[in-house]
Amino acid sequence: MKFLEYTPLDRINDFLREINLGERTIEGSLEAYSCKHTGTDKRLSLSLENEILDYLGKSSDTDSSPVEFLLSRSSRKTLIYLVLTLYHMYPDYDLSAVKAHQFFTEESWDTFKQIFETYMLEASKEWIETYGGSSLLETLYKALDEVVNLSDCEIYSYNPDSDADPLLEKGAIWSFSFFFYNRKLKRVVSFSFCCLSNLVGDGFLADNLCYEDGEIFDNMDM
Repeated sequence: MKFLEYTPLDRINDFLREINLGERTIEGSLEAYSCKHTGTDKRLSLSLENEILDYLGKSSDTDSSPVEFLLSRSSRKTLIYLVLTLYHMYPDYDLSAVKAHQFFTEESWDTFKQIFETYMLEASKEWIETYGGSSLLETLYKALDEVVNLSDCEIYSYNPDSDADPLLEKGAIWSFSFFFYNRKLKRVVSFSFCCLSNLVGDGFLADNLCYEDGEIFDNMDM
């Protein structure tokens, strides 16, 4: 996977690098990659393919998911591209292709839009105050369309268990990762965004470890 630089993405990345909202900070990152093997990608791709085939060989239920999905070579190829993208995003994480499949979900633009507008509302307000003109979502749409042609894209969300989410390890209150994959262009754009608690750095959470699960957030505006 080769990292690609695009000016439209750079502007949004500069804005999303750190949006301080007092008790919390919103961060986001857009990364574009060509689905062309570089460095260790070829060896890793082969390893992931063998892992999937070994999993299929041991599975007796071919009508279940993820087995049914993985039987398609095209689907396995897509999954491997997505996992390779994750490897480049988080090089310190050991990702299993089969396990990762359980966390990938194909989405629509409308689903993404709903999540974005709900969780990035305050960031969108900051964008308008800073730049005016087009909204953050409109600017994001145009940038993605320029890079991967959204009308030809497959959109995937990645929602791992909490103990396998690198963003949650940073103290995130919530996090999302989406992938916009254009099969024809052999190109993928990842978009991760999260909300981090600034209270962690102030020792607030450490002073409240005696709270029962969830109690600490009862009075917070989520």
